[in-house]
Amino acid sequence: MNPSGDIAAQQAHLVIVSFLLMCLIVVPVIVLTLWFAFRYRKSNTSAKYDPDWDHSTKLELVIWGVPLLLIIVLGLITWISTHLLDPYRPLQRLDEKRPLPADVRPLEVQVVALDWKWLFIYPEQGIATVNELATPIDRPIKFRMTASTVMNAFYIPAMAGMIYTMPAMETQLNAVMNKVGTYDGFSSNYSGSGFTHMRFKYHAMNNADFDAYVAKVKAEGGALQRADYLQLAKPSEKDPVRRWASVDGTLYNAILNMCVEPGKPCMAQQMHEDANRNAKHAAHQEARRRGANEVARLARADAEICTAPADKTTLSMKSNNASVSN
Repeated sequence: MNPSGDIAAQQAHLVIVSFLLMCLIVVPVIVLTLWFAFRYRKSNTSAKYDPDWDHSTKLELVIWGVPLLLIIVLGLITWISTHLLDPYRPLQRLDEKRPLPADVRPLEVQVVALDWKWLFIYPEQGIATVNELATPIDRPIKFRMTASTVMNAFYIPAMAGMIYTMPAMETQLNAVMNKVGTYDGFSSNYSGSGFTHMRFKYHAMNNADFDAYVAKVKAEGGALQRADYLQLAKPSEKDPVRRWASVDGTLYNAILNMCVEPGKPCMAQQMHEDANRNAKHAAHQEARRRGANEVARLARADAEICTAPADKTTLSMKSNNASVSN
């Protein structure tokens, strides 16, 4: 409840509004319960005693009408907020008073939850860090997240709500930070014995300081290649901050598709081939149903495909689970 980013501020506002609406029911119920207990106590002989009373239309309208109205209001607020705060939804503003300038592009940060540390890859800057995140303020950030082995949850309370990270799947978070400072980030989903120390510091800084930070990381040298990642991905605890001046541009997609190891096929490639095989099988089934002529036509089409020169060397495919480009 101490937001420093616009998404967290909107989420905090939603929590406060929901709490106040809830109090419209809870507070009168508690007060009336205490009042009735006191007024109709055994020793108060002046209170009206009416054992035959059993119904009041006005009271029924209040008892059922007020909660119904609150449920409708809460439902509308929740429906609207759910769409406005969809983590996949690109930002439309920097904060409640500033719309997003047309010439501002989101900063992409690729996040990998490892056992038990966080890897951050900055494709635009070409750098990578472990257990340290830095971004400029008042610039939208698009987090693309995955995990190496088990499910985790990426959470910076001052910026936005938590988002789960899962192996072989990608989740996203669009957020923005509005205040300079150093904030805590951690995994909010238990992921094993080293979960407790799966924390990092998030530095929100102005543009000049962020440029200086990137220059400092580049000056420190080092390159994060696939072989280095395989060593980094081994389980470890309390890892210190690490930085690399350059990073393999295909590493994140390889992690996402679980094919970092040399010679291991990528999931997206396998799913693409499986889809083609299933489509081909369905086409043959349909051809057999239509008759011999259709089977012969399909066989000729297959033969032409098999003998055609392989002039297409680039494959690009995306799915809900994983994506790859070779």
